[in-house]
Amino acid sequence: MKLIKVFKYLLVFVIIYLGEIAISFSDKAPNEKIFPSEDKLPISFRLKNELSAYESMQEFDQQIEDFLQKWNIIGASVAVVKEERLIYAKGFGYADKEKEIKVEPRHLFRIASVSKLITAVAVMKLVEEGKLSLTDTVFGENGILNNPEFLSIKDKKFKQITIEHLLSHTSGFTNKGGDPMFMNLRIAKEMNEELPVSTNQIIKYVLNHRTLDYTPGKKAVYSNFGYAVLGSVIEKISETDYENYVSSKILNPLGIYDMHLGKSLPEEKYENEVKYYGLNGEKNVLSSFGTGEKVPKYYGGNNIENLGAAGGWIASPSELMKLLVAIDGFSVQKNILSDSTILKMTKSSKNKRPFGWTGTDKNGLWWRTGTLSGTSVLLKREKNGLSWVLVINTTPKYGARFPVQINKTMIKGLATVNHWPTYDLFNYYEPKKMNHFLLTER
Repeated sequence: MKLIKVFKYLLVFVIIYLGEIAISFSDKAPNEKIFPSEDKLPISFRLKNELSAYESMQEFDQQIEDFLQKWNIIGASVAVVKEERLIYAKGFGYADKEKEIKVEPRHLFRIASVSKLITAVAVMKLVEEGKLSLTDTVFGENGILNNPEFLSIKDKKFKQITIEHLLSHTSGFTNKGGDPMFMNLRIAKEMNEELPVSTNQIIKYVLNHRTLDYTPGKKAVYSNFGYAVLGSVIEKISETDYENYVSSKILNPLGIYDMHLGKSLPEEKYENEVKYYGLNGEKNVLSSFGTGEKVPKYYGGNNIENLGAAGGWIASPSELMKLLVAIDGFSVQKNILSDSTILKMTKSSKNKRPFGWTGTDKNGLWWRTGTLSGTSVLLKREKNGLSWVLVINTTPKYGARFPVQINKTMIKGLATVNHWPTYDLFNYYEPKKMNHFLLTER
């Protein structure tokens, strides 16, 4: 009889356990791969806000709450790593204010230009594998993107552009005629194409209609377009689509399973993705999808799919930090790139930006910012082993300059912590209920 009771309890556990996994993954888009084994559950799905309710960080929590209130931010999420341990992962405010859904670690946010760091890592992985060289040219008959549709080139200087030029923002592109990644309507009209336009159509447009404003390698000018091109380079070299290469060769080997390229329209978002909000009084714009409607920039005004390698990723802060500890150059966790590659990526000068990062300095501080309508994010790595990210789901008041405010808040808040948690949330798993059933029957 006792064995029968144990079997019944085990059966109940299996039903409950599988049911919990089904509920967890009902928060995903239907076309996403499902990982039913517990060891492959996304980090963020194993965490809850209460796991980061530390007494020593209560004042830090209050600083974040005050930050949201001051800047009228609907929701935010924060993750902190110390000595390559995830010690804090917590949401604030609302993932969906109207439905009263609070932000939890499982929620995904658009990370805007932090996507460039992901793209740079993927490119350098191909370099380490010997499939790509930093000196390889990108355009022209002898370039990587020598597809027939890319061979009509207005300015011959395009043929001088190398992979390193694109990575370091020294390719010669500027936005004097507008940023092509945000010119979907104009490009469609001038190319006589239907909306939405593709990344390849944008590349073709630039090659056909633009000239370079300076010789490649002469100086650094920030370029979204250059990183969109790198996404196409990755696809050509890897012979698979950009997202699949990044997921299979970079993210999944690190245990990252819930980072994806995002979508533009609200009905296409992941179920565990936050809802985005604009500034009060922000004007709508014509849809980039050819509907003729005026829509919010964050829901159809900007084409997130086109931004892709330059700004299209969505992620939870905890999984983003899982990527960071694999490229931070510290030795506690194994890095996915060699020390020499990481050093090359983080070198910068007056005329050359670091690869993927917004900036680095001689004191070992590396940072990556990202801002789009509906989101802003700052990711930092410090030499003392403290790294963190904060991301919001609301259009920031000062646009691309808003990460300055994020930085001030985080510095002030972290300075209040006099006792750091010793846990590593990267390794946290909820205790199995089966153990409880078995023990009560003995």
